[in-house]
Amino acid sequence: MGGPVNAAVQVGDHRDDGPVCLVLGRTARGRLPPLPAVTAAAGVTALLLAAGTHGPPAPAFLAPIVVILLAGPSAGHPHVGRLDWLVPPIIRAIEYGYLAVLGFAQGVSAPLVYVLAAVLALHHCDAAYRSRQGVRPWGLALRAGLGWEGRMLCVALAGLCGLLPIAYAALAAYLGVLFGSEGVAMWARSGRGGGVMVDWEEEKA
Repeated sequence: MGGPVNAAVQVGDHRDDGPVCLVLGRTARGRLPPLPAVTAAAGVTALLLAAGTHGPPAPAFLAPIVVILLAGPSAGHPHVGRLDWLVPPIIRAIEYGYLAVLGFAQGVSAPLVYVLAAVLALHHCDAAYRSRQGVRPWGLALRAGLGWEGRMLCVALAGLCGLLPIAYAALAAYLGVLFGSEGVAMWARSGRGGGVMVDWEEEKA
């Protein structure tokens, strides 16, 4: 078996941050506590969705920018607080809730919304299982997946252009191929989960 898996690194990895949040996290140098930041982001998202999903522009289309500014700088925090394990579930609720509410309100077909949500859920379940097995995710695939903030931004921009159904279909297809192929390749290389273990302390050093 490999070395121990650092719990703080696990929590941070479960955020599924993209390039934008990672840059903001490095800028903040880990000084912003994550739980208050993402809780505020969740509240703002709910308020903007409730304020309106229609109109030129709908208040909901501004949610990703506000959420990124609130939660993004906390990406560099070590997530060692007693309740910091709540941060990834809150971020999942923000992303899934935003995609579902906006999609249904804008007339995106239910199958497209469900397929995109299923692709993301499988990706996050796979990442959670890997961390339990001590298998390190492939960083390039995670970055190519845009992160939760990148996916929300893509959807918001598509909504402003009146291309929301196309965006949902394109994201579902792209992310399905990306995460599916990377997951199959990784588990094949690791011997079905038994051969790749990571000492996170060495990686941090």
